[in-house]
Amino acid sequence: MDTEGTIQKNRMSLILKKFIYFSVISLCFCSCTQDKSKNKNMNQDNISKTIIAMEKTALEELNRGNPSGYLKIYAEDITYFDPFKEKRFDGLKKVQIFYNSLQGSVYVEHYEMIDPVVQVSDEIAILSYNLVSHIGNEVFREKCTEVYRQESDKQWKIIHSHWSLVQPANGKE
Repeated sequence: MDTEGTIQKNRMSLILKKFIYFSVISLCFCSCTQDKSKNKNMNQDNISKTIIAMEKTALEELNRGNPSGYLKIYAEDITYFDPFKEKRFDGLKKVQIFYNSLQGSVYVEHYEMIDPVVQVSDEIAILSYNLVSHIGNEVFREKCTEVYRQESDKQWKIIHSHWSLVQPANGKE
């Protein structure tokens, strides 16, 4: 009887040890998963702030007649839709030629970047926003979508840019 009691006690001890071991492992796993999620959200916030700042810097240069701010952040394989051109520009060289023709011709007194949103997935980030530009008595309203890619050197570059004028259907916004 004494031997059976000892065996039973050893089994219970082993079961308890296994329970504690797996509980600790589970807690560690949950903690690591939460930390990764928290880090991912913090990283996405940092990426969003970086991309919006890059966009504003390029936009402010363009508004002073210098489109080179955008040329610095375009990738070699950029595709670009301009609201005043019928066809897409493919490649940085073609965009450079077009932008060089704009040099000194754009002067925006002030602008409003409305509701910029950055969606991040791995090495791709998509920025979209509305833009209101004031030039003299004229007000231009545009929609912008920029697709950024993180390059091998960890720099973000625009691989696709799409600008269009706001033309709501039936005059409604």
